[in-house]
Amino acid sequence: MLKSKIHRATVVQAELDYVGSITVDEDLLDASGILEYEKVQIVDINNGQRFETYTIAGERGSGMICLNGAAARCVSVNDKIIIMAYAEMTPEEAKEHKPKVVFVDDGNRIASVTNYEKHGKLIELI
Repeated sequence: MLKSKIHRATVVQAELDYVGSITVDEDLLDASGILEYEKVQIVDINNGQRFETYTIAGERGSGMICLNGAAARCVSVNDKIIIMAYAEMTPEEAKEHKPKVVFVDDGNRIASVTNYEKHGKLIELI
């Protein structure tokens, strides 16, 4: 089940000489509910790549989105990506769960936070 996502973040850096992961501004992790070291799926809107890695908390307020190691080969700096986290839930939990979506501006600062409601409708939280 989709737990949460950070929508259309801009890749700021891609570092090949690093253990594979994605470094994400800690403000974005907190707003989305994605935890440090949590497995995430990345979708690159520019080139269609889809891959999985894990998160590392970046400097709070930095706007950092950096793909590291092998994941850096899947993106280019300035590509737009979606970062998605998933969770296992019981059917009862899934019925009540509303995935959180964090929208960011061009500097990867929080523009709005919403919850998905039925039929993909978004309800703004902040």
